[in-house]
Amino acid sequence: MPVEFLGIAATNDGSETRPRSGAAFDKEYTLRLARAHEDHGWDRVLFAYGSGSPDPAPAAAYIASRLDRLQILLAHRPNVSYPTYAAKTFATLDRISDGRLTVHFITGGNDHEQRREGDTRTKDERYARTREYIRIVKKIWTTHEPFDHEGEHYRFHDFVSDVFPVQQPRPNVSFGGSSPAAYAAGGAEADIYCLWGEPLERTAEQIEAVKAAAAAAGRTDVPRIQVAFRPIIAPTEELAWEKAHRTVDAIRTRKERGDATTVRHHRRGAPENVGSQRLISIAEAGERYDRALWTPTAAVTGGAGNSNALVGTPETVAQALLDYYDLGVDILSARGYDLLDDAIDFGRYVIPIVREEVAKRDAERAARGPQTLAAVR
Repeated sequence: MPVEFLGIAATNDGSETRPRSGAAFDKEYTLRLARAHEDHGWDRVLFAYGSGSPDPAPAAAYIASRLDRLQILLAHRPNVSYPTYAAKTFATLDRISDGRLTVHFITGGNDHEQRREGDTRTKDERYARTREYIRIVKKIWTTHEPFDHEGEHYRFHDFVSDVFPVQQPRPNVSFGGSSPAAYAAGGAEADIYCLWGEPLERTAEQIEAVKAAAAAAGRTDVPRIQVAFRPIIAPTEELAWEKAHRTVDAIRTRKERGDATTVRHHRRGAPENVGSQRLISIAEAGERYDRALWTPTAAVTGGAGNSNALVGTPETVAQALLDYYDLGVDILSARGYDLLDDAIDFGRYVIPIVREEVAKRDAERAARGPQTLAAVR
C-alpha cells in the first residue's frame, strides 16, 4: 500500500524549544516552510487550529494558491462555525487548491480551551455534535438539491450550496482521538483516523479498536491510519541522543522561565483527554520503547498533543517508521523542533529510505499474490 508523509504548516517559526521571531502569522515564513515540504518529498501539511491562533483556512488558501503539488490537511473545530458555512468554505478551498484538501475535524479534549471560544458543551455532547456536523458537511458536498435538516444540534431549511469540491464524490475527512467515544465517532465517519505515536503494541490495539468501531457502524471498509511523531535525527546515534536531551532541556527551561506561549499551550495539572493521559502513562512506565520511541518529550509537556519522539540516525528512524507501516499505518506524520531545518532534513534523509523500503515490501507482497496484499489491511 502507498505511504504518505504529513508535515506541519506553521505560520511562524516558534516551537516548544524556541520563541517565535516575528508575528503570529508570518506570511513569508509560512510560504517558505510549506515550500520546503513540497520540495523535499512530503505529501501534505497540517494547518492546525488553536483558539487564539491565526485562522488556518485563509492561511491554507494562501499556500494552496502559491504551490502546485503540496496537499492540505485543514483542522477545524465544529464549535466555531455553522456546518452550512463550513461546508462552503471547505469546497471553496478545494477549488482553490485544485482538489488537494482533506479536512480534520477536532471535537476538543480540553474544556478550558473550548470555553475560550464560547463552547460550554460537555465532552460527550461535543462528540455527538461532531458526528452530526460531519454528516451535514458530507451531505452538502454531495447534494445538488435543497434539503432540510432537523438534528439534535443543528436545524436549517431549504439549503443547497452553489460551490462544490473538485474531488468527487467529496474530500476526505480526518478524525482523531483515543477514547471509546472517539473510536465510535471516527470509526463511523472518518476516511483517515489519526493517532499519536505510542509503542507498537499499544498502537496495534488502537488500530483494532478503530476497525471494530467501523464494523459496529456498519462499514465494510476501514479508515486509513495515521500516526504522528516528533523525530530527532542526527548523523550518528550518539549525536541524535545528545540532541534529544538538549531538546528536552530547552523545553523545560522555557517552561521554568514562564514563557507565555509555552505555558499557554502546555498543560497544567492532569489532562482531560484520554490521548494525553495515555502518553503520560506510557512515559511514567518507561523512557524508551521498541526501536526508537522516546517519551521524555511527552512527559515534559504534560502529554501535549503529538509529543513522543523517535530518536536516532535517519536509518534508525526510518526503520522505526517502517515498523508502524507494517502494522497497517500508511500516513506518517512528523515535525521537528526546528520546523524548517528539520522538515528539510527529514525529507532529504528519512523519507527516501521509507519510500524505497515500502516499494520493496509492496513488490514482495504482490509477488506472493493477492491474498497477501489483502491481509495487510
